[in-house]
Amino acid sequence: MNRMIIKVGVLSSLFFCFTELSAQKTDSTKVGKIDEVVVTAYGVKKEKKSLGYSFQDVKGQALVDAKETNVTNALVGKVAGMQVIKGGFGPASSSRINLRGFNSLTGDSQPLIVVDGVPLSNGMGVKAKQNNGEFNNDFWNPDLDMGNGLNDINAEDIESISVLKGGAASALYGSRGGNGVILITTKTGKKKGGIGITYTTNLGFETIFMKPDMQTSFGLGQNGAANPANSDNTSSWGPALDGTTMKRYDNLSNFFKTGINSQHTLSFQENLGEGTSLYTSINYLNDNSQIPNSKFERFNFMAKMNSVFGKEKRWTSEVKVQYISSKARNRPSGGRGDGNYYSNILLMPQDIDIRDYREGQMQNNIKSNWISPNGINPYWSAYNSLNADKKDRALLNSYLKYQFNDWLSADVRLGTDFYALNADARVWTGSSRRNSYATSEEKFYENNYIVNLTAKKDNLFGKWGGSFALYGQLMETRTKALYFSTQNLIVPNVFSVTNTSDLAGIANNEVDLWKKINSAFAALEINYDGYWFINATFRNDWSSTLSVENRYYSYPALSTSLVLTDMLNKLNGTTSKVLTFAKLRAAYAVTGNGLNPYELYNTYKLAADPTGHAVLGRLRTLYDSSVQAEKLKTFEVGADLKFFNRVSLDVSYFVNTATKQLINLPMNPLSGYENKKVNGGKIQNSGIEVVLNTDIFKNENFNWNVNANFSKLKSEVKELYGSISKYPLGGYDNVTFFAEVGKPFGAIYGTKFLRVEDPNNPNYGKLIVGANGLPQATPDQYYLGDQNPRMLFGLTNSFSYKNIGLSFQIDGRIGGKFYSGTQSALQKVGLAADTAPGGRRDNFVLDAVVQQSGGGYAANTKEITQQDYWAAVTTGNLGITEQNIYDATNIRLRNIQVSYSFPKSLFQKFALQSAKVAFTANNVWMLYSKAKGIDPESVFAINSNAVGFENLSFPTTRSYLFTITLGF
Repeated sequence: MNRMIIKVGVLSSLFFCFTELSAQKTDSTKVGKIDEVVVTAYGVKKEKKSLGYSFQDVKGQALVDAKETNVTNALVGKVAGMQVIKGGFGPASSSRINLRGFNSLTGDSQPLIVVDGVPLSNGMGVKAKQNNGEFNNDFWNPDLDMGNGLNDINAEDIESISVLKGGAASALYGSRGGNGVILITTKTGKKKGGIGITYTTNLGFETIFMKPDMQTSFGLGQNGAANPANSDNTSSWGPALDGTTMKRYDNLSNFFKTGINSQHTLSFQENLGEGTSLYTSINYLNDNSQIPNSKFERFNFMAKMNSVFGKEKRWTSEVKVQYISSKARNRPSGGRGDGNYYSNILLMPQDIDIRDYREGQMQNNIKSNWISPNGINPYWSAYNSLNADKKDRALLNSYLKYQFNDWLSADVRLGTDFYALNADARVWTGSSRRNSYATSEEKFYENNYIVNLTAKKDNLFGKWGGSFALYGQLMETRTKALYFSTQNLIVPNVFSVTNTSDLAGIANNEVDLWKKINSAFAALEINYDGYWFINATFRNDWSSTLSVENRYYSYPALSTSLVLTDMLNKLNGTTSKVLTFAKLRAAYAVTGNGLNPYELYNTYKLAADPTGHAVLGRLRTLYDSSVQAEKLKTFEVGADLKFFNRVSLDVSYFVNTATKQLINLPMNPLSGYENKKVNGGKIQNSGIEVVLNTDIFKNENFNWNVNANFSKLKSEVKELYGSISKYPLGGYDNVTFFAEVGKPFGAIYGTKFLRVEDPNNPNYGKLIVGANGLPQATPDQYYLGDQNPRMLFGLTNSFSYKNIGLSFQIDGRIGGKFYSGTQSALQKVGLAADTAPGGRRDNFVLDAVVQQSGGGYAANTKEITQQDYWAAVTTGNLGITEQNIYDATNIRLRNIQVSYSFPKSLFQKFALQSAKVAFTANNVWMLYSKAKGIDPESVFAINSNAVGFENLSFPTTRSYLFTITLGF
């Protein structure tokens, strides 16, 4: 024993010398909130110091202060290792969450969302209209972005969000938690002054945040001359704008209005008696987008009651009812087709005022009047190409716990997530678009039944203590939907699926996706004297989407944490005034991704031929019943430190290795199938994460808090399947995104400028032009970069002086590339800033060479025009890819908030207990970006893993909001 004490004493001395600390034998040093209790998997509350994995939480007030319509966007820059990928299609569009890189080639790499212990469906983007779960991300006419599930949650109802990033943190959720878990805890009733009623109202204004860099010197025409009347060509290669007879108009600002949104929240929270609390809230959001005739409304109601009752207060219960009703009108469409009217606005010549074409276009069943005879007026599209959808959603859960004695308890939790979505779309006559109608009805539910038995006791054997929990869970989810559409209306503008001249041509799909998972799992924690903790979990899932032989699969996890400061204090009384807390941790786990419904056995689909006869056809994918669930192995080590009881530092290093990827392997079409479902592939993501929080100043009148996070990610595809080295993820034409062995996930391939490639040639690196002096594209595709950020960071400064508050957030990403289809389109029509360098369009000679017929190269001397040059660069749909690959690095001032809380002394004689006013601005300022006015956060297809592809996305927005909060 004496030898052990001597060793511990030496260890403590070395430890504190290394950290330049003054060690002393005293118990008086404050250690802050080292015993902070946090919510972990399945709502289990644990001391934060016992966790052997990275854990980060976001307080609900931080989400409220962001004032984002979609609460997903409020998480940007607040969590280390989290990338939020945002859709650019109005206030109700989707946002996608990615934690620690992409872990699946074809699956959804989003974390599981859990609200008060019950999973919430966070389906995003367009809806899958096929039984095989495929999405329509067509380059020309993709389906509408219908928003992600988290968009339905009211930020005012959230108490906190806990982010479980490592596998050991989320392994209890099995395959569904393979990409991490986001735990949302909603508010409960708390005793407050007055009657407990709070009313909050917001009024916001929305404008365009970024516009593409465009030339402002030349107008409509070709080769420097004006176009003849009634020309279909609307390019901007015409004469110079002199500012007198030929004025310039900002058509983006003239078309898009100032969006106005308002939000009202009325909440009540109070203790109703001993052991019972109630929280209720009503919220209404009305967002009139900057996009004309586009609107989003959302109504939320929530009631939550918590009770502790019975003999010796052994019973605990929670009942929550949440109802959401949302309506969207005229969601904007993406793509290069006629459905996306943004391209008509962006690409129109700047010497024409779009407002001249507004009159008479904002009503149904009128003829489109536009610059070109066959073009479609954007105002006509906004009021004649219409869509509407309504979703009613209910989140219900109940929880009941019984404490048998001081060490044994049992509980049961029941929860359901249900929604019904009805939508339709109609295109009126009056343009080159076909008079069409589509309608759909979709119903979804997920039911979860969870039982738990927990035993917990400290000092069970001397200083050893621990807990053991045994769980059982039944999960069932089902989606049933009907989709009908027709483009052959007999009677114009009578929108009915029976009003068609081609009944056999009606596009109809009936979807029935049904899945069950039965689970049994356990969690074991062992602790020694409150400073060394070992946690182990083990889960078995039985999935209905896998064959009987492979239906059973398991997910183990092991983690440990050692609180050094507690250990040294308890062993020899050593403490420090400088390092008040220090913990080392390590974790290993196996999680994964499951199979979607009906991807196991081959079936036929029933259809009709042009004559109306029934025919059977194969699905495009050949399924293999021997496939297994994907596996994700995660390893993590880290340290949590606190200095001076004020500065906290969390550092993590992780390695995630995803194996048994579910791949749709391409096949020869002559086989009758386009691809085959197989297990193969290995992806590895590794990196570091750092979270820093400190109170720089903290006294009665003035406080300054800094919260910073930083993450660095390295992604690599280790292997695919057999000899296959590249697997397509998305893209179009000559721009393709791949998972390629030896390269980061999302490798971008495309054409390059044809150059001299021989390093021994004196012309090495020079362009090879044709005899006409114009650049040429390579015949093959080449690697041009990848879509992954190398680093993500966020920095939030919060100040308060007496009753005045100020906070601002700067965040960004470093590294990664993306392709911009918007810049390519602008270059083709002569509107990109690059097409008029310095505001001029002088002829020039490229510093290039011409290949000689007999071999060798000669210097290029051919003079060319700007129009001819850019016509060669943008040939085809997307041009020479290399030209429009941009660095996705961007740093922005994300958010600013200023608030003032009125002194409580003003309300002593009134029912009013508190009052606060605030001003918030979002997307305030792009501090750094080299993307020529394209927001690097824009993405074409939010539900595709090719997230580095931008294509005529609607402009991102800046918002200003005024808030009043009253407490009674």
